[in-house]
Amino acid sequence: MDHNAVQPLDQSEFRHVVGHFASGVTIVTTEHDGIRYGATISAVTSLSADPPMVLVCVNQRLGTHAAIVNARRFTINILGEEQASLAQTFATPGANKFVGVGVVEGQHGLRLAEALAFLTCRVVHEVEGGTHRIFVAEVVEAQAGPGSPLSYFRGAFGQFVPHEKAS
Repeated sequence: MDHNAVQPLDQSEFRHVVGHFASGVTIVTTEHDGIRYGATISAVTSLSADPPMVLVCVNQRLGTHAAIVNARRFTINILGEEQASLAQTFATPGANKFVGVGVVEGQHGLRLAEALAFLTCRVVHEVEGGTHRIFVAEVVEAQAGPGSPLSYFRGAFGQFVPHEKAS
């Protein structure tokens, strides 16, 4: 018996602990062969300012994953605090998620018209990690508007309140 062997962490305990990390909420969109794809993704982060790069982790079972692999581009749509229902729609497998959703066909890709901000990206590298694939991408276009972000914490959507304004 190896007393130094590490026992695998229980998945439910892992999810519980990771749920304590607040994150922003995005919808990652792409288009491939004339079909629009999108999924709610919280595992997004900036990677480099020079050149501007990000990384996004996408579950390999999603159609959005396969579309990104083939299209080699995607847009990170950062959601505003009033867009929880949109985040829920894009997190739910099934029907056409784009019905009634304004989109803009930009020079570099598809984005949501009402997003708080967006970053359009070109995939430069990918790494498989368990059930997900990490896409490392160069940002080719970005824009932000006024407003506050939608947040996600312990399985629920919410609002970000800056510390100096908290009561």
